[in-house]
Amino acid sequence: MRLFLSVVCAALVMSVGLVPAQGQNPSSDDQILILQDAKIYTSPTAPPIEHGSVTIRGGKIVAVQADRASADPSIPRLIVINCAGKVITAGFQNSHVHFTETKWDDAEHQPAAKLTQQMRDMLTRYGVTTAVDLSSYLANTVAIRTRVNSGEVPGPRILTAGAGLYPPNGLPFYVRESLPLEIQRILPQPSTPEEAVKIVREEFAGGSDLVKLFTGSLVERDKVKPMPVDVARAAVDEAHRNNKLVFTHPSNFVGIQVALDAHVDVLAHTTPIVGLWDDALIAKMLAIHMSLVPTLKLWEFEAAKENATFEEQRAFAEKGARQLAAFSKAGGQVLFGTDVGYMTDYDPLEEFILMKDAGLTPMQILASLTTAPAARFKESEKRGTIAPGMAADLVVLNADPAEDVTNFANVRFTIRGGRIIFQPGKR
Repeated sequence: MRLFLSVVCAALVMSVGLVPAQGQNPSSDDQILILQDAKIYTSPTAPPIEHGSVTIRGGKIVAVQADRASADPSIPRLIVINCAGKVITAGFQNSHVHFTETKWDDAEHQPAAKLTQQMRDMLTRYGVTTAVDLSSYLANTVAIRTRVNSGEVPGPRILTAGAGLYPPNGLPFYVRESLPLEIQRILPQPSTPEEAVKIVREEFAGGSDLVKLFTGSLVERDKVKPMPVDVARAAVDEAHRNNKLVFTHPSNFVGIQVALDAHVDVLAHTTPIVGLWDDALIAKMLAIHMSLVPTLKLWEFEAAKENATFEEQRAFAEKGARQLAAFSKAGGQVLFGTDVGYMTDYDPLEEFILMKDAGLTPMQILASLTTAPAARFKESEKRGTIAPGMAADLVVLNADPAEDVTNFANVRFTIRGGRIIFQPGKR
């Protein structure tokens, strides 16, 4: 973009098809980007602005106007994108991803173009500006994050839990089936509180941002092994001493109860193998301010691997959807997440449909993508809404999700820190 702007030092008024190439437009203090004439959802609870404009400078939102914001063509280093007929929301957070597929291996030395394409396929094409990695090889994920943060690889902000902690001798069957023995042996499986604290400290020192526990590990297809409560509590207490969140994979009621006893912050899944969540269980979740990542499409994905029919896949996912419905109706905080990276079908469209079928409104789904994760991570003053001073993490959608929730997956631009990190047709 620097070369482009050195040649064209005048205002550029562009249609949505004529934006500079992805990855070539890093934000700078003197570059101004205006997204003009769009419908803007500044937050899930505010009325939308019709034909509004957002002005970005230095990676921050500097103005939100309820008009088309006619631009002065004499302003240097100005880009105006005509977004007529489009919809702008805050950038999306996917609160459950994994950088564990072999294509991410040796990320430090992979070609930037390859990593960019992989990031596009999994995340940025779906509006993701923040991704929460819930277990992976920490050093490799840190290498990915470093290359993204440098601007070399257009991608979302990455928060990682590192390797995660499992019960003693409690690796999930799918981990044992997919990873070499030498990798399995080094996965953390603490048997004492002291071991758990040591592991959490080491993960933080290595660059992790949060903790992932397997309070209920599916050691066989029909058997869940719980994490000892004192081990889970020690890990949670150490994370909280460092002002870090703890997510958990619960699997069943016992795994949820361990998480409750340990005061885990976020359930990373619903638990369709156990049926309905009753009011008493949900009340306990709410009492400790536990959040939920539903991962409903994952259950169709898992059932398909067992050769279930389409009807059986949907029925299994709907068990999770009923849990989500009860949790949301009770006032629980929902964080959008899909488990992509483990799940190889990256498209979130079905997740939006299942959330709608569970009774969530389009604005509740938008909250799960924006304001709820910002609040859960104590970053509401920085991101999650569209207002002056907020990070310029934005999504431009081709159509209104209030009319059809599948439009959440119909992304025209993904913008992180004022930089376009995805647009169709650009590599």
